[in-house]
Amino acid sequence: MTAPRYLDSPRPLAFAHRGGAYHPEIEGLENTLAAFTHAVDLGYTYLETDVHVTRDGVLLAFHDTVLDRVTDRTGSIADSTYAEVQHALIGGAEPVPTLAALFDAFPQARFNIDLKSEGSVEALAAFIEEREAWDRVLIGSFSARRMEAFRRRTQGRVATSAHPLEVVAFVLSPSGRLARLLTRGRPVALQIPHRQGPLTVASGWLVRRAHAAGIQVHVWTIDDPIEMNTLLDRGVDGIMTDRTDILRDVLRARGQWHGIEPAPEGDS
Repeated sequence: MTAPRYLDSPRPLAFAHRGGAYHPEIEGLENTLAAFTHAVDLGYTYLETDVHVTRDGVLLAFHDTVLDRVTDRTGSIADSTYAEVQHALIGGAEPVPTLAALFDAFPQARFNIDLKSEGSVEALAAFIEEREAWDRVLIGSFSARRMEAFRRRTQGRVATSAHPLEVVAFVLSPSGRLARLLTRGRPVALQIPHRQGPLTVASGWLVRRAHAAGIQVHVWTIDDPIEMNTLLDRGVDGIMTDRTDILRDVLRARGQWHGIEPAPEGDS
């Protein structure tokens, strides 16, 4: 199986989760243009975000269903117009960005996008189609229904990660080959937590099973350097982190940092 172009970068992939939500310089500014700019300035080329859609059909890079937790406003995204959402400030400082604004601001970046609402399925599919951004995105969802609807709508042209039922297929199947047959070859990656309660999900044998099936394993959301090293030693293909500084340092120390290094001062 040939990996989609989205995954053709040297591994391990380093994902800036919501732009690096807990980096000390941008804490409280998750999923903002400022956060993603900070990650790109650190050298990140893979950016993770979430999408919701407003009442009037505008795709927003935003995690929660409501504005309450991270902005100075309240109310549901789905029940608000884009004009209303524009009045909300994340961390009291930054507006809620549209997905279009992120794509325009970072034309070289690749985006890992979590479908957070039913309405975002059609809106995101149309957005990708309009921009012909087939190779710039990998789409995931905790909802099997949303993921299947998105796959039908995009007819297999967009890379997707395994939804929870497909992850279970890989965990319970006796082989990676059988798991790939059961999931009909649709997911290109397992995007999973390291642990779920007492269970180790991103185990060495699951990584080997996924690789035998020709798919990658990305683990979220890892902020501890010891845990990062443990997973990298296990052979995971990517790590999502809120501490973009720590992950970069770990990968540099291992000789596995593949981000874009800033040009030396004085270079044009």
